[in-house]
Order: sequence, then structure tokens, then C-alpha cells
Amino acid sequence: MAVPLDYETLRIIWWALMGVLLIGFALTDGFDLGAAALLPFVARSDEERRLVINTIGATWEGNQVWFILGGGAIFAAWPLVYAVSFSGFYLAMFLVLAALILRPVGFKYRSKHHDPKWRSRWDWALFIGGFVPALVFGVAVGNVLLGAPFRLDSDLRSFYEGGLLGLFTPFSLLTGLLSVAMLVLHGAGWLSLKLEPGPVLNRARLYGRIAAPIAILLFLGGGAFVAWGSLGFRLEGLIDPAGPSNPHLIKAVAAPGAWLDNFTAHPWMMAAPVLGLIGPLIAMLGITVRRDLLVFAGSSLANIGIIATVGLSMFPFILPSSIDPASSLTAWNASSSQPTLFLMLIVTIIFLPLVLAYTAWAYRVMFGRITTEQIRFNPDYY
Repeated sequence: MAVPLDYETLRIIWWALMGVLLIGFALTDGFDLGAAALLPFVARSDEERRLVINTIGATWEGNQVWFILGGGAIFAAWPLVYAVSFSGFYLAMFLVLAALILRPVGFKYRSKHHDPKWRSRWDWALFIGGFVPALVFGVAVGNVLLGAPFRLDSDLRSFYEGGLLGLFTPFSLLTGLLSVAMLVLHGAGWLSLKLEPGPVLNRARLYGRIAAPIAILLFLGGGAFVAWGSLGFRLEGLIDPAGPSNPHLIKAVAAPGAWLDNFTAHPWMMAAPVLGLIGPLIAMLGITVRRDLLVFAGSSLANIGIIATVGLSMFPFILPSSIDPASSLTAWNASSSQPTLFLMLIVTIIFLPLVLAYTAWAYRVMFGRITTEQIRFNPDYY
């Protein structure tokens, strides 16, 4: 099969597409997680909590598609990365999935019984379903930057030498809290768009005003850790970006500060961290001047900037190894074959615009603020 795109280009395209899917997940399901994490704090009565729940009740299931697409893309485009990460981080993945399972159960069950204690328990389940994934996703990103404790033998079998508690280091906890602050800000931005004027909206704005500077400080703290800590990996020797997908053919070494190399070589990449810092400021400005669309736009830009910063700083690394840097997985040594990447790209070009068009149509149909009157008299509301 003659492939019209060279192997290096296809690898770069799929690396970028993986980033797009992660950003898509953060922008859509991220505000679901953030709103759920805010639920016990911005809503004090059952009626107020129903208001918050119904801001995400119509979209949360569709938003999770981006999570599934991201996992599927890693499986298909980077099979070795999928095998090592999903087996090594198995307990962390299970923790995330267990928390996410609480969301559909909480949405469906809380309204089945009018007992206040019953509903309160499910409200806290929804909080766990929002807070825990937001934290663990950030912790996972921190561990990727630190390097995962795995090695590959001569037959490319992976051996993971870490544990669940070992994932929670000072740096990974910092990135986990950054993820929480980032998504809480995004959730507050969504609630600002969807809630009717009133006390719940005011509390959402208050928590957004708190989350924004925290996100900035944690992002700067993470940047300082990367710049002056013992983080970073670098490729050495002759690199063939179009070479075979064999980790043993590329030599990687631990190199503190190397995560800044790409920004030094390509100054335009600095747009990503700048966006990550400006986004929360825009959100704070929107809260101050009561421009709800500006709040959501700012939180969205913060998500894009922070995630892009991580991806650009690591390229071409995808999953470095902390115990055996030579086993590190990169865009050049861990991808599927050239025909596979090309075939998947054709499928993506056909179906991704359809998904985006349908998503845009669905949001347009369901756009509008949730009001107290609606949830009081409409039996279809949660």
C-alpha cells in the first residue's frame, strides 16, 4: 500500500491529534468535573443543587466521548504507550473509573427518593466523581513529566516497578492540585453561563475568583520545579524520525532542565504557557465585569495553554522512564505502522468533523440558562 504521507509527518500529526483529543476532553468534560466538584459548596438547598446538576445533566454523557476517543487514539496510534501506561497505572486508572462510575449513578438515583439524606449522599458521590478524576489526571501528568518507573526487556516486554502511593510525590500533587484548580475554574465558568442570576451564580463566581489565582500560582510553581528541579529527558545520538518503532533504537537520558529545550529552540512555543497564565486573568476580568462568556472563554484558554505547555515541552517524548531512560517511549519509537496511521487519519478526517458538527448542534439546541421555575415544574429535570 503506497502511503502519500511520510512516516515522520504521520507521527507528528497523530501526536498533535492526541493533544487535540486531550484538550477536547478538558474543554468539555472538564467543566462537568469542575461543576460537580463545586456542587456541595455553591448549592446549599436541594433546589439549588438541582439547578447545578441540571446545568450539566444534558451534556455530561456526550462529553465523556472525548475521554473514550483519547484512550482509543492512544491504543491505535501508540500501542506500546497504551500497554505500558494502562498496565503500570492500573490502580490509578481503576480509581478514576470508580469515581467516574459514581456520576451516572448519582445523576440517575438522587432524584428517585425525596429523603434529604438520600439526596445528600448522592450529591457527595457526584462531588467525588468530579474531584477525584480531576486530581488523579493531574497527578498522572506530573508522573509523566517525572518519568514512569518502567523498563523494557530485549523482547519489549514492560515491567512496572512502582505502586499507587508512589505516584503521589510533591511535584505530582502540585500538578494534581493545578488540574483541580483549572477544572474548578472551568466549572465556575460554565455555571456562570448556565445559571440564572441569584445566590448560586454569585457563589460560583466567588469560587471562580478563588480558583483563578490559585491556578496561576500552581502553574508558575510547576514551571519553577521544571526549570530548577531534577526533571527532564533528552534524546542523544543520531535520531531517525522515520525509523522503525523500536525503543531500543533510540537512546534517551535523564537531563534536568531538558523540558525547557523546545521553548529555547522554538520561541513561538512560549505562546502556550503565556496562554495558560493569561486565561485565568481573563476569567477573573469576566467575573469582575459580570461578562459570563468572558469567564468561560478565559477558563477555556487556561485549559488549552496549560495542556499545550506540557505537550510542547515533552515533545517528542510521550512516556519517559525514570528507572531506565533508554526504555523511554517517544513519537519516533512507539507508534503504529505507517499504513495504520494513514488509514486512521483518513477515518478521523471523515468522522471527526461529524462529531464536532453534531456536538455543536447539540449545544446550540440545549443552550440557555437553567431556571428555578424549570426544575420546579418540569418532571424531566433531575
